[in-house]
Amino acid sequence: MAIKRRNRVSASFSMSSMTDLVFLLLIFFMITSTVVTPSAIKLLLPKSSSQAAAKPITRVFIDEGINFYVATGKEKERQVEFEEIEPFLQSVVAEEPEMYIALYADESVPYREIVRVLNIANKNKFKLVIATRPSRE
Repeated sequence: MAIKRRNRVSASFSMSSMTDLVFLLLIFFMITSTVVTPSAIKLLLPKSSSQAAAKPITRVFIDEGINFYVATGKEKERQVEFEEIEPFLQSVVAEEPEMYIALYADESVPYREIVRVLNIANKNKFKLVIATRPSRE
């Protein structure tokens, strides 16, 4: 009498448990990535093709000689020392909370000088834009 096996062993592999694990990992990383806050300076970069000023703007200029100038509205630029920039911007933003600060820097200005002004804006939570000139395409 020949004994036959009723249960056959299947040679196929089930991927359902693997896909469950992948989806759980995906959800885990999506949730944890929203909790992490980047420590970068946030900038609102204007488009070079057309610039429109919808909000009031205060301007900070840095020329090739690393001289700092400030101006508000239609006021003419006046030269200031670097230490005077932060109190000036704080007083302007206190008067107009929706004020944008535009940073105009010459191409030859070292990056560290631009970052010094960006740090002031980041520390005080100012809205800062970097001014560019239109590209000639």
